[in-house]
Amino acid sequence: MKRIICLVLIIFLNYIVSAQTQQKHDVVVKANGDELTGEVLEIGDSTIRFTYAGEKLVYTIKKTDINKITFTSGRVEHFTKSNPPAPNLSPAPAVQTVPDEERRNKIAILPFTFLKDGQITAQEVSEAVQNECYAFLSKHSGMYTVDNPRNTNVKLNLAGITKATIMNYTMADICKVLGVEYVIDGMVSQNSTTQSTYSNASYSAKVKDDNSKSTNKTTASASGSSYSSTSQNYESTTDMKIYNDKNDVIFSQNRKSFWSDGDAYKSTIEYLLKRCPLYSK
Repeated sequence: MKRIICLVLIIFLNYIVSAQTQQKHDVVVKANGDELTGEVLEIGDSTIRFTYAGEKLVYTIKKTDINKITFTSGRVEHFTKSNPPAPNLSPAPAVQTVPDEERRNKIAILPFTFLKDGQITAQEVSEAVQNECYAFLSKHSGMYTVDNPRNTNVKLNLAGITKATIMNYTMADICKVLGVEYVIDGMVSQNSTTQSTYSNASYSAKVKDDNSKSTNKTTASASGSSYSSTSQNYESTTDMKIYNDKNDVIFSQNRKSFWSDGDAYKSTIEYLLKRCPLYSK
């Protein structure tokens, strides 16, 4: 019996010793979520000195990189917290829209996208084509009123609608912002092809007779000139779409220009406008 009691006591003592030898560690939780297990040796004004469990190398960690430390005693000390960025509470600019009845029979032309050899050209070029389209359609609009391009562009800018943001809006949205029932959206794509060289040459001759008895001779003179020039040829394609304020596409055509000069797209725009439902002779 005594042996059994001694054996139980030995097992119990071994358990206590084993429990005591299982050393607890400090846990450092960094601001990025990483956990470091070891021992905090010192806490300074801006850093802590730390060593990993089972190692002797001492590391210095900035306090700003630490979220909290859980010590072996169970005490928790907090440092910085990785708070999510504060939401932007400033209200988005209010977009003014025009009631349905005030939009009836009104048209706006958006600045055309103009691609030259695959590159988007300057805004001034887009607005120049927009003005050319307006100049033609405003003479053949019949019962419709075509908003002049400057008014259209001012309204777009005030609403924050630019080339970069226009894809965030439907054409119905844009109609309401511009106060129109229809918007015309177009793109001109112009690619360089061949070059043409033109030349011209002229020649003139002059003969003069000297009939005096002393000389009796003939004088001849000649002169010539030449001129040459080189022009770039293009292949131009114009795409035109017309939307209403219900977001319906009421007209969509794509046409390649017949001529190869740099202004050939202008005739193509007129051709397409003549065939759209908003055109009136």
